Amino acid sequence: MAYEIELIGPEERNELFERYEPRYLYSSKCEIHGTCIRLLTDQERTNQIWGDNFYNMSESVRSHGRLIVLDDPEQRMMVKYEPLTRTAFLFNIDYYGWVKSIALALASDILEDQHRIYSVHGAALDVGGRGVTLIAPSKSGKTTHSWGLLRMNDARLVTDDWFFVQMSTRKPLAYGSEKNFYVEGDIASIWPEYQGLVDRATFDNKGRAIVNVRWTVGQGGVVPMTTMRKVILLKRDREDPRVDRKLEVGEAMDYLERNNFCNPHQLVRDDRKIALRRAFFRSFLEQCEVHMVNTVSPPLEVQEVIRRIACVTAQGSDKD
Repeated sequence: MAYEIELIGPEERNELFERYEPRYLYSSKCEIHGTCIRLLTDQERTNQIWGDNFYNMSESVRSHGRLIVLDDPEQRMMVKYEPLTRTAFLFNIDYYGWVKSIALALASDILEDQHRIYSVHGAALDVGGRGVTLIAPSKSGKTTHSWGLLRMNDARLVTDDWFFVQMSTRKPLAYGSEKNFYVEGDIASIWPEYQGLVDRATFDNKGRAIVNVRWTVGQGGVVPMTTMRKVILLKRDREDPRVDRKLEVGEAMDYLERNNFCNPHQLVRDDRKIALRRAFFRSFLEQCEVHMVNTVSPPLEVQEVIRRIACVTAQGSDKD
């Protein structure tokens, strides 16, 4: 984790909110899976990117959570989070990827406590009518290979980064979370089909941009939800010669827990919250077929392996 998270109480939250109130030049509300998350900032560019990234929420709706994004030389680069009112202060964070991830984590904190809806830091696609997710630690190829799968005619993107899951007596339902997606500029160097999309994008100081992938794949290339069938965990391990293998639930759980559920953006990590997430992931994995794919080989070779797994899902599953 490159930034520190400090939990604070209502008294400190009130003091900070009032101290910085004159700097709230921009206010924007977005809808994240039914929650209303409000951004307060004096950063024009952050406010603009936020509006491109998320679905708008009516300004007449009261917020469920708030993000205050500011620079302050008297503060360290950190997040101060008050769980009671779901208020997060983001200090000296110049990477929008963290801003949007903390917004998603804030919505997740609300949903898992109040509605038993859980979040996965992973990509989700619908391939031939069935859901496939790629879950991985940072820099293991999650975005690369989700956008690679999207080039298939029968693939539709739900999200390339974060989704919400509703469990029931039937298969898990996975819901997208963002209107447009935040990607690196080198995506077109791997998959040339996206060059036109990259050429039209405005990149930030981190070489990333919010893009509307529908410009390349069409309106039907992005869908709001899917029924999840296949879980593909990714890793980069040069010591393991195996490219793909099926996993039992226990082994998959061990991998996820060792890697903090592949989600560095969990605002609260106490015993109660970890127990909730552990129980969710076990139930989620039990409902799906699970694979581990090693991504050390060139992207085209790994993509072929992932496509074979995904296409088997589209034709049938031994978990039906």
